[in-house]
Amino acid sequence: MTSSMPPPIVDPTRLHDAVIDWFGRAARDLPWRRDATPWAVMVSEFMLQQTPVARVLPVYEAWLERWPTPADLAAEPAGEAVRAWGRLGYPRRALRLHAAATAIVEGHGGQVPTSPEDLRALPGVGEYTAAAIISFAHGGRAVVMDTNIRRVLARVVTGVEFPAAAVTAAERELATSLLPAERAHVWAAATMELGALVCTARSPQCQVCPVAQMCRWRAAGHPAHDGPPRRGQSWEGTDRQCRGRLMAVLRDATGPVAKAALDVVWPDAAQRERALDALVADGLVEPLEDETYALPGT
Repeated sequence: MTSSMPPPIVDPTRLHDAVIDWFGRAARDLPWRRDATPWAVMVSEFMLQQTPVARVLPVYEAWLERWPTPADLAAEPAGEAVRAWGRLGYPRRALRLHAAATAIVEGHGGQVPTSPEDLRALPGVGEYTAAAIISFAHGGRAVVMDTNIRRVLARVVTGVEFPAAAVTAAERELATSLLPAERAHVWAAATMELGALVCTARSPQCQVCPVAQMCRWRAAGHPAHDGPPRRGQSWEGTDRQCRGRLMAVLRDATGPVAKAALDVVWPDAAQRERALDALVADGLVEPLEDETYALPGT
C-alpha cells in the first residue's frame, strides 16, 4: 500500500546532523538529562504532560529528593503524592504515578521495566511515555512523538503549520522512517528541544533555526493552519479552577478538612458541589465522618 505522506525534501542524514549538532550547542541543562535514570525520566514525563518546564523543575527536584526510587513513593499513602504534586495541575497524574510505583514494586522488584509491553502495562504509562523512557533512560531506538516533535516534523517535512489533533498512521510512518539507525535517542531529545525553544507553536524563530533552509513550511511562505481551530484552554470560572481551589485547601491541611472550610473558597454552591463530587469520584479526595474530607490515605 502506497503511503499518502510526502517524502522528506532533504537527505535524512543532513536533517539528523543539523538538529543534533544544534542540540549539542543549545540544549538546556535539565536535571532529568543529567541523571537520566528510568525512574527520573518516568517522573519527569508524568510531570511534563501539559505543564511547562519552569513549573515542573522545583516540584521534580523536591519529589526525587523525597522519593528517589519507586519503592520510596509506594511506601507512602497516595495522598502524599497528591500533596507533593502541588500546583502542577491535573493531579490525577500524581495518583497514577503512585499507582505505577506500586506496580513496579509489586511486579518488577522495584525496578522500572525495560520492555515496551511491561512499561505500557503500568498505570498512566501510554505509548509516548514508554517510548520516552526507552529512549531517554536506556538510549534505545524508539519513536518518541510529543507535541514539540510532531510540530517540527509537520513543518519541516510536510509543510504544514501544525499536525493533526491526534497522531495519524501516516505521521507515525514518517517519524519511523526518519528514525536514525544510531543516536536515535539523541535525535528524539534534539527534535523535542528544537520544538520547545525555536520551532514554537506561537512564535517560531525561523531566523535561528538550524534547519530553516530545509523547512518545507518556510519555503511555502508559512501557510496558516487550515484544520479545525486550535482553541486554548480557558481557566477563569471553570470547574478546573474550582477543583484547584478545593485541592489547595486539602493539600495545605495537616488533617481532615471540614466541609465549611471548603465552602468558603468558591461562591457558586452548585459548581462547588459538582467539583467536590468529581474529586471524590477521581480518588483524589476521601470523604470522612462528620462531613470532613482529606487526601487519600492521609
